[in-house]
Amino acid sequence: MLARVTSTGGPSTRNLDLNLLLALDALLQERNVTRAGARLGLSQPAVSAALARLRRHFGDELLHRTGNRYELTPLAEQLLSRITPALAAVTRVFDATPDFDPACSRREFTLVVSDYAATVLGDHLATIVATRAPGVRLRFQQQTPYHVGHALEVLRTVDGLVLPHGFLSDIPVVDLYEDTWVCVVAQDNPRVGEELTMDDVATLPWVVTYHQPTAFTPAAQQLRSIGVEPDVRIVVESFLAVPFLVAGTERVALLQRGLAERLAGAAGVRVLACPWDVVPLKEAFWWHPSLRADPAHRWLREVLAEAGRAASPIHEADGGPQQDLFPR
Repeated sequence: MLARVTSTGGPSTRNLDLNLLLALDALLQERNVTRAGARLGLSQPAVSAALARLRRHFGDELLHRTGNRYELTPLAEQLLSRITPALAAVTRVFDATPDFDPACSRREFTLVVSDYAATVLGDHLATIVATRAPGVRLRFQQQTPYHVGHALEVLRTVDGLVLPHGFLSDIPVVDLYEDTWVCVVAQDNPRVGEELTMDDVATLPWVVTYHQPTAFTPAAQQLRSIGVEPDVRIVVESFLAVPFLVAGTERVALLQRGLAERLAGAAGVRVLACPWDVVPLKEAFWWHPSLRADPAHRWLREVLAEAGRAASPIHEADGGPQQDLFPR
């Protein structure tokens, strides 16, 4: 449970018990006093008393009965979207320590990542953490366009965001590794020979990821800048799904080389060099400036950089170049 504190704010927050945040979260999620009590490990009278205090504080019923069930009031709907980041922020305050011993810590680090980053980077990061900090837990939260569009707000509630360069600026960042974009086509696609051509790119149906003004694949955006408008047939917000939506069809798609090579055999696709000079992909870890002096977060940043070097599809972990599979 959270600590009881006395606020120095205005009259509405003086002597407010932060444990009410936990009760509010459970009540809004469960919409039932009994289930909220079970979730919190509290009796029904205790949760009912917390609900009464919350109603007095907000001047709102929060939960109102409709038939044999409870519904959220409009104010409660607003609070529902705010309670999770609020709890995360409070927890981060009480997790702060003057030093950090990874071997003894039981801290949880939350990283917002794409399924691509979780696949390519996650195993290396998890291996290092398991060896040096066996009590530490990693939570990989699925990245969405909202996280990118509201990055600074999101970074107040998590430990960081793994995202390529080109989307964010003026936020502290640690570079992790470089990758490149490749094209994937079905192994038995009759319209594509040993190499993909610009004519193939212009005429084949496409599977693309995201495809929004503020959420896009940079290499696909680059195609439009050179005058090629892909014939988009499928849009998916998952990199892992892409090769399976290409397999057995005439479709083509862009994918990160590090992921494409892992999935090619299982999905039944070929990995081909792009017939234009694609922009490089530089994966990085973005974090809130308030964490600059946090010793635990400093350790996390160092471990992420090490995991990035090990995960790099462009270079071996010792820094030596790999053989270029797509010579120009």
